Amino acid sequence: MPVVQFHLADDKYSVEQCEELMVKASKLYSSVLGSPMERVRVFIQFHKPWAMATAGKPVSRGGAVAPYFCFIVLEGRSLDQRQALIEGFTDLIASVLGEEKQLVRGACWPVPPEDWGIGGKPASELRKDEISQRQQQVGRTP
Repeated sequence: MPVVQFHLADDKYSVEQCEELMVKASKLYSSVLGSPMERVRVFIQFHKPWAMATAGKPVSRGGAVAPYFCFIVLEGRSLDQRQALIEGFTDLIASVLGEEKQLVRGACWPVPPEDWGIGGKPASELRKDEISQRQQQVGRTP
């Protein structure tokens, strides 16, 4: 279920940069969560410079380009994992896209397994054993 979305300024980055960001983000996600690569999804959403503002100033009028990302994990992922992803995605935006780390913002959205669908079925059913294992590792009972 690992899904990350990057919100970026349109026409600022090359196709090669965007592809590199997606590939490296996929590998990071899979590695940090110990999740099979085939479950990882990465999306880039582009925004016109006139539709983005930083500190109240549109990017089209000289406002700083300040990328944003958000990612989803099933509830039960550790704080260490979530923070490693926040740091890792920020580092990738800085290194791959050349953006200033201090301008990058990101958020993690934990989702209850019963509210996440996989092929029309809840993750709480399809990933029951994995979810139970994670809960036991962090000292909670299912």
